[in-house]
Parts: sequence; structure tokens; C-alpha cells
Amino acid sequence: MTEVFLLDGVRTPFGRHGGALSGVRPDDLAAVVLRALTERVGFDPGSVDEVVFGAANQSGEDNRNVARMATLLAGWPTSVPGTTVNRLCGSSLDAAMHASRMIAVGDASLVAVGGVESMSRAPWVLPKPAKGFPAADATLHSTTLGWRMVNPAMPPQWTVSLGESTEILADQSEVDRASQDEFALRSHRLAAAAWAAGRFDEQIVAVPGIELARDESIRADTTAAKLAGLKPVFRPQGTVTAGNSSPLNDGASALLLGDADAARRLDVTPLARVAGRGAAGVDPDVFGLGPVRAAEIALRRAGIGWSDLTAVELNEAFAAQALACLRAWPELDPEIVNTDGGAIALGHPLGASGGRLLTQLAHRLRRAGGGWGLATLCIGVGQGLAVVLQA
Repeated sequence: MTEVFLLDGVRTPFGRHGGALSGVRPDDLAAVVLRALTERVGFDPGSVDEVVFGAANQSGEDNRNVARMATLLAGWPTSVPGTTVNRLCGSSLDAAMHASRMIAVGDASLVAVGGVESMSRAPWVLPKPAKGFPAADATLHSTTLGWRMVNPAMPPQWTVSLGESTEILADQSEVDRASQDEFALRSHRLAAAAWAAGRFDEQIVAVPGIELARDESIRADTTAAKLAGLKPVFRPQGTVTAGNSSPLNDGASALLLGDADAARRLDVTPLARVAGRGAAGVDPDVFGLGPVRAAEIALRRAGIGWSDLTAVELNEAFAAQALACLRAWPELDPEIVNTDGGAIALGHPLGASGGRLLTQLAHRLRRAGGGWGLATLCIGVGQGLAVVLQA
């Protein structure tokens, strides 16, 4: 099998819901990062064999294959094909996994991947009536996040909200409120420190016409007392709050994957090699445990163990969810996890998060002088994805 390399990666700053990026269409956000890749690496877009993008919503302006729309809006030749994948929160990591397999089997040499989400602009949808001239009221469904228009055949215990599912997981894993708030505080402090130290500078590209220099959801001034004062959102006596959960966000990410020939043609020193991939399923009502087995599969396929890892990027959908995963991996040193902050602070625009994780992981490995790294995330409805990089 052909070796696959991560050649470069970029993302926009992540905007908060209704914030700086809320006026930008998702297909335009995706075009921004594709153009930025072209300018940074200096490749001919016509040499790209495929564009694979992830998007979780696809109900509004990101409809009709946003990968193809973004490619056209970026000014790339019409000869470059594009496809969009949807594995909810894992969509852009899934896009990278799909692309890496294309390259590994020789179907492609150079593939642009990424993801996009505008949770601010996610539309309401209205189902068509079963017959004409209905007399009853109709319901608009928000497509921003979570279940909608649920199939009545689906077991009710599987269709609880993501927050309620996290409360269930917190109970099962015995993750208390104080631990969740402490984890959230760590995320904000590390993210703020990473931005201040310039560790995101190489990864971030500006959105034209928008004054947003860094991720908009970071609360550098938050404290343990402030987090402790927030009310639970999903249960009156629960532990999951807005402060220890990832926010709603807008943003896009893009990466360039290629084989050794592509790296030579472009005169690029790869950031890392894609060494292993893993996907797993769990019960939907404990979706947050999806990364546990997915990571174990990816590590096994890479031929390494937990002690070999230099860096880990675990998506922080919720503090309780991330802590439950960490408790399931007793061999993993938690101090190497999310050392530049995670999604609780940086944001979680669903379709773009996997690309952010891979890019952030690759740069951490490069700063460390090389080593093995793991990027993994949970996915609503009970799945997990993981990728191992070697630098």
C-alpha cells in the first residue's frame, strides 16, 4: 500500500453562534480554506485528483454537495471532482480517512479534504404534509444540532438529546460536576495560552471581510467560581452546563493529503504520515464513548500502543464525555491530551472539527520533534473515529 502524508492544513478561526462568521455562507467558508491551501502550498488546483469535504447539516446553503460548490467558488477547474461525506461530528475526519484510502490504494495522488459548518445559518425545516390542505398546525424543526423528525420505530432511549446522553454517561462513569468544570477551565486556559504564544498562527487563515483574529468562544477570563455558578441545562439536578460543554460554532478546515510523489512535485516537507485509522459504533445513548474502541483500533492498525504516543487530540464535545473516554484509557497520560486547548474553548463547528484536530495534532508533533499522535472524536447516534499520525 502507498504511504499517505499530511502535507498541510489550515482552518478559519471558529466563530461563535450568531457571531462574527454568522453572515458568511458555509459554501463560501469552505471556498476560503481551499483557496488558502492553494496560496500556501503553491500547487495547481487542476492537479488535485479529488476534493472530499465533510458537513453534518446539509439542509441549507451547504446543500447539493458542498464540496463541489466550494471547489467551484474557490475558482478551481471544473475538471476537479468533489464529494461530500456526512458522519455528523466526525465528517471532516471521515473525509480525511476516505482520501487516505484513495491514495493508499493508488486511486489518487493528491486529495484536498476538509469540512465546514455554519451552525448559525442552519435552517429550520418543515416536513411536507401527507395530504393536501392540512387543517392542523405544522412544526418547524431546527437543524442546528441533534435529532429531528425522529423515526417512530427508533427506540426512545436512543433518541434522547446529546446533553441528556452526556448526563447518562456522567452517571455511568462517575464523572462529577467539579471534575467537568475543572476540565473545562483547563481547556480555556490552555487555548488562551496557545493563542498568546502564537501556536495557532500557522494554522489560521482569515475570512475576507471579517474581523475575527482568533477563535471566538475562548473565555480567557473564566474561573472555577464562574463555571460552578452556571445552572445545569438538561436536568434540574444534573452536572452538564453551558460552561462544560462545547459551544455552537461556525467555521471551516482544509487539508492536503498526498503520496510521496505529490510531496516531491510540490516540494513540500510533509507534516506527518497517516499511520492508522479506526471506526467504531456504540449505543446511541452513550455516544460519547465512541472514541474508546475507535482509538484502540487505530493504534492496533498503526502497530503501536498508548505508551508510544507523544500527543493526543480528543474532541471535547462535553467535559463529561471526554473524561469518560480518558478513564477508559488508563494507559494514556492525560497530560499529553489537548495541550493547546480543545473544543470546549476553541469551538466545535461540527463538520470542520476533524480537520482542526488533525492539523492541530500534526503541528504539535512537529514542535515536539516528531513522534506518534492520535486524533479522535465522538459522534452523535453512537460512533467514534480515530486517526494515528507519525511525524
